[in-house]
Amino acid sequence: MLAIEKQYVQWHENETLHHACWLSQSNQVPPTRIVLVDDKTTADEAYRLACEGTSLLWRGDFHNARQLLQALGRRIDRTNERSEQRKLKKAANKSAANKSVTTKEIPNLFHQQRQMQAQRSRILSRLLLELDAGYISQLRRAPDVSAACTAAFGKLDKAIDETCVLSFRDLQGALGAEGWREKGVPITGLGLSVFPHYGVFAPTRHEYVQLLLDAPLPDTCDVAFDIGTGTGLLAIILAQRGVKQIIATDLNPRALACSNDNFTRLDLSTVQLQQADLFPTDAPLANLIVCNPPWLPAKPTSPLEYAVYDANSTMLRGFLQGAKQHLAKQGEVWLILSDLAEHLQLRSRDELLGWFSDAGLAVKYRLDTQPKHGRSQDNTDPLFAARSAEITSLWCLVPFDS
Repeated sequence: MLAIEKQYVQWHENETLHHACWLSQSNQVPPTRIVLVDDKTTADEAYRLACEGTSLLWRGDFHNARQLLQALGRRIDRTNERSEQRKLKKAANKSAANKSVTTKEIPNLFHQQRQMQAQRSRILSRLLLELDAGYISQLRRAPDVSAACTAAFGKLDKAIDETCVLSFRDLQGALGAEGWREKGVPITGLGLSVFPHYGVFAPTRHEYVQLLLDAPLPDTCDVAFDIGTGTGLLAIILAQRGVKQIIATDLNPRALACSNDNFTRLDLSTVQLQQADLFPTDAPLANLIVCNPPWLPAKPTSPLEYAVYDANSTMLRGFLQGAKQHLAKQGEVWLILSDLAEHLQLRSRDELLGWFSDAGLAVKYRLDTQPKHGRSQDNTDPLFAARSAEITSLWCLVPFDS
């Protein structure tokens, strides 16, 4: 269980100053302006307050809070459709028709869309709930959320009868994560499921699984590393393919707990876990090193986004620079990477190939696949031109002297 660095919020209610522990999945600072709202508060009034930066502590029916959040989301979407969204779609259509402006406009579209998403998240996160010690809600028709919150945020101090305040969106995230953890994510081509934990990116896109199944293993493959294991999916595939010793690393304690759970469920005694920034320590040289790093070079805004965004491609470049010294003779590196960053003009193919060369690695072969997720088929998405052209690749890299 993860320790929580405690922060507190306070508000006035019935002429009394109240305070509670503040919980935030995205590490947002505690709100300083809090007003009480309930079933009588209109969605328009709540939207105006939230846009002004005021947080709304809910005192009505639990299910009505969920309906209010949905109403706020609809108002945000309508506002965006009348302003930024119209401009984004117009620019995207222009880019698709006129390739000469793609370089200038596509990166702007990406960053504008991220700004819109961040603003949407900030507004929706201003609807707050209070939970008693043990994560018990006193709201009418409130479900039992204690198990989901304990798994997500850790235990509260019942000895001091401590209450907490969190955003309704974070509570929904905790409940959703509990559902993933119970039901699992079926993995196409493997005939099994993996079970994500709260704060660990769920592998709902797994077109690359077939690439890992199709790639020929090195002639000798006694030891393999899975760098940045997350749910442990890549290590599971290698174990299924008969690799005798696998060392899976991750820096995130939640990911280590999650992957350990998945390995235990599958009785994979060949996999060892190690908390490490990239490569394991005190380990033999590997015949195979696999890594599925974050695909887009942009700054994460929440812990979960670290699985998607890699500021300045720091992890990717660090992985490439360190891989060669951890490889056994005739060893291989399998890098799972989408080229979406190239279509978004965030990174060029020449840059990527240059990083391979600088790390002393050459391309032995590459396997490609096209994504099939919904956004790659949605021609109303402002980034459709980039998403529809995306290719996910397994790059097999070997040292120059191999």
